[in-house]
Amino acid sequence: MLNLRVVLLVVLLILAPRIVVEAATPYTKVVVAYASISPRVAPLWAAQELGFFKKNGIEAELVFVRGAPTLVAALTSGDMDIGYTGGTAVLGASVAGIDLKILAVLTNRVTYDLVARPGIRSAEELRGKRFGVTSIGGTLWMGGILGLERLGIDANRDDIRFLVIGDQVLLSQALEDGRIDATVVDIVFSKRLAEKGFPILAEFHKTNLPITSTSLVARNAYIQKNPRLVENFMKAVLEGMAFVLGPGNRAAMLKLLQRRLRVSEKEAEEGLMDIAIGMDKKPYPSLDGLRNIQRLMKIRNPKLEKAKVEDLVDDQILRRLDESGFIDRLYASYGVK
Repeated sequence: MLNLRVVLLVVLLILAPRIVVEAATPYTKVVVAYASISPRVAPLWAAQELGFFKKNGIEAELVFVRGAPTLVAALTSGDMDIGYTGGTAVLGASVAGIDLKILAVLTNRVTYDLVARPGIRSAEELRGKRFGVTSIGGTLWMGGILGLERLGIDANRDDIRFLVIGDQVLLSQALEDGRIDATVVDIVFSKRLAEKGFPILAEFHKTNLPITSTSLVARNAYIQKNPRLVENFMKAVLEGMAFVLGPGNRAAMLKLLQRRLRVSEKEAEEGLMDIAIGMDKKPYPSLDGLRNIQRLMKIRNPKLEKAKVEDLVDDQILRRLDESGFIDRLYASYGVK
């Protein structure tokens, strides 16, 4: 018995320092700003709730910030570390001399639905009508213009009257209240509106309109100073994407979306469909998407014509993770084909 006690004491003495060190190891805090509330934020929510950030040594604080300009200001001041927003924010910042870089783009094409008030039966009837957007110059505004172009509507020629309303929840409410005549929203919102009698005039996810939408962005100085931290952040978000798309996680994701979006189970199912349709499993930034944004933004800000979209992208970390097989192994582990 004495020898056993001695052995146990020795083992404890050996392990104790390790236990203390592991328990005391701090997580690195990363403040992440996201500019819209939609199903596309699910990878961030999943990474936080399921511990993928902590798995990679990160204590993530997710902060909702209304509008890309406010988000960019928060990144510039250092109040936020990483942004989850559209490519418009990065292009706009480049003109102001703010060195933001796009690390990855989770959605590289327009996937909104065009929804109108009852009584409007075609895109042609939108001429001279009120069109709700999150912000002028923002990603949803861009997607709306590109979608209208595809339908033969020129926003200037056809007197489309853009009204700044807010995020997609507020846009849906504005359409129901009659304050706007049309808008573009994600599937989870358009299906809800359709059930209430609002016509869906177009489903742009069935087209291929390049745009740099849901993106991970950060200041170049932050990336250069914290390369390992940024890589770990990317790993966590990629695992969040893999979990969201994993067929075995459907029930868990429906509950997450219901809670975060405050929608019904049926509407959460539409949200999952939106994610499956819109998200790129290997989220490389599309230069064509950035060029489309540049074309639309330079109308309001001619200085943007000189911007080199290639210089706005830093996909080195993503490429390294991809070439190492990390991404493929991750999706395979969650049964994603």
